[in-house]
Amino acid sequence: METHKTTAKDFFLHLGLLVSLYSGVGFLLNLLFSVINSAYPGIDSYYYTPSMSFPVAALIILTPVLLVLGAFIAKSESADPAKKDIWVKRWSTYLTMFVTGAVIVGDLITVLYYFLDGKDITTAFLLKIVAVLVVLGSVFAYFWSNLNGSLTPTKRKMWQVGAIAIVLVAIVLGFTVIGSPRTQRLLRYDGQKVADLQNIQGQVINYWQSKKSLPPNLESLKDSLSYFNLPVDPQTKEAYTYKLSEKAYTFELCATFNRDSRLASASPRISNAMYVGIENENWTYKSGNFCFIRTLDPDRYPPFKSDL
Repeated sequence: METHKTTAKDFFLHLGLLVSLYSGVGFLLNLLFSVINSAYPGIDSYYYTPSMSFPVAALIILTPVLLVLGAFIAKSESADPAKKDIWVKRWSTYLTMFVTGAVIVGDLITVLYYFLDGKDITTAFLLKIVAVLVVLGSVFAYFWSNLNGSLTPTKRKMWQVGAIAIVLVAIVLGFTVIGSPRTQRLLRYDGQKVADLQNIQGQVINYWQSKKSLPPNLESLKDSLSYFNLPVDPQTKEAYTYKLSEKAYTFELCATFNRDSRLASASPRISNAMYVGIENENWTYKSGNFCFIRTLDPDRYPPFKSDL
C-alpha cells in the first residue's frame, strides 16, 4: 500500500523523465545506426543517407533535460524517502525494465535466427545489435539497481557520467560524419544547384522538342505561358552557365560547387529518379566550377508533332 500520496509535481516529473528517456534513447540509437550505415553502407543505401542533424540536435537538448529532471527527483526523494515508493515511480520503473528487456531479448533472438538460418551477418548488423545491447542494457541495469536499492548517490553520479560519455561519443561521431553546420549548409547549396540544373535540362529538352533546335542561351527558355522562372545560383545569386558545343545535339550546364559529390553522403541526396532526363545521365561533380556535358538523342526525344 502506498505510504505517500502522489502529487501532480511527482507525476509530471516522472512523466517528463520517462518521455525524455525514451525519446533520448530513440534518438541515440537512430544516430548510432546512421553513423554505422555511413561507415558500412548497404547496396540499397547508395542514393540516400538519412540526415543525422535532427538526432544530434535532439540529444544536445534532451540530455540536459533528462539529467535535470533526474536531479529534481533524486532531491525530492532525499528530502522525503517515502517518495521512493510512490506508484508513478514503480510503474515507470517496471515499464522501462519491461520494454528494454523485451527489446534486448528480441535482439538476441534475431541474432540467433540469422545464425541458424544461414543469413549473411554483416558488420553493420552486428554493430547495430551491439549498440542496442549497450544502450538498452545500460538503461535496464540502472533501473534495476534503483529498484533493488543499490543505487547510491555515488553510483548515480557514475551512471550519469557514463550516460553523458556515451551521448558525447555518439554526437562526436555524428559531427564527424555530417560535418559542421557550415559544411551542411554548403552541401545543401550544392544539392539545390544540382536540382536547378536538372530543371534547366528539362526545359532545354522541352525547347528542342518544341522548336527542333537547342536554345542559343538560357534567356531563350523564359516563357510567361509556362510559368518557368529561370533559376539562379542560390549561393552567389548569379546565373548558371549554359554552353552550346560544336558537336551536334550537345550542350553543357555548369555551376560552382563547394564540395565533391562523394562528400555529400551524409546529407539527403537528390535522387536522379526525381527527374527523368537524358538516358544514363550522371550528376556526379567535383568541387569548383564543374560542367555537365549532355548529348541529346533526337530519336529518344523527337520534336513534338504540330497539328497545324
